[in-house]
Amino acid sequence: MKRLLVLCVVIAGCSTVPTEEPTPAKPQPEPQSKGGYYKDDGPQDNPPANLAEVPDAEPKLEPLHRYANRPYQVFGTSYVPLAQLQPFRERGLASWYGRRFHGQRTASGEVYDMYAMTAAHPTLPIPSYVRVKNLANGRSIVVRVNDRGPFHPGRIVDLSYVAAFKLGLLGPGSAQVELEAVLPGGEPPALYVQLGAFSSRENAESLRTRFAAELGWMKESVELLLAGNLWRLHVGPYRSREDARSIAERIESQLSLKPLIVVR
Repeated sequence: MKRLLVLCVVIAGCSTVPTEEPTPAKPQPEPQSKGGYYKDDGPQDNPPANLAEVPDAEPKLEPLHRYANRPYQVFGTSYVPLAQLQPFRERGLASWYGRRFHGQRTASGEVYDMYAMTAAHPTLPIPSYVRVKNLANGRSIVVRVNDRGPFHPGRIVDLSYVAAFKLGLLGPGSAQVELEAVLPGGEPPALYVQLGAFSSRENAESLRTRFAAELGWMKESVELLLAGNLWRLHVGPYRSREDARSIAERIESQLSLKPLIVVR
């Protein structure tokens, strides 16, 4: 997969994006038989050990890129990026990209860092922020869009390595997700601690009863909800990741399970 990694003609010492129109991307390599990345891409040999602690991108007002939001064509398909920040929601397949592009220029002119919370999208404004929710496990993250792609049929977003790690799709390589634009200055998201997810409501209710017996201090705040095709047990809401993490650690210390922090 080859996105518009460079919108400029590479010149010695070039650190900004000049006014030339982007050149067409080269043909994409064939994807591997499993997963969402490509044969010559993937993780590095020794990724950092603290990836779980990398914070989500923090939405802030930024000027839109002068050139990266112009209409463009790749492989005979025309794309017209959004010209302003606005509400946006989309569902489809997410994949990720890694070492093959690490250190190269993105469509914004910034250097791609596979360990930063970023993403590539064909038409969302650059830069902008989007919440990505894995519909299979309920995990949710916020990333900063600074690149174009993916240009592969059926895929709507390419995540950085660490974003894919936090969303739980490194192993499968791709997953069905929901994208929602996060507008700076909007209502902050609510964070929840997810205690479990079950295909059977009976199993979810059973665990809820266990929590009520063993963790009396939180029994009133355990919420059972159906999201996708799974019954989920959530505790919350919390307005800061620190508050949610404190509760998750307290639960983990008292019970033999590892809760997840999710955004709703």
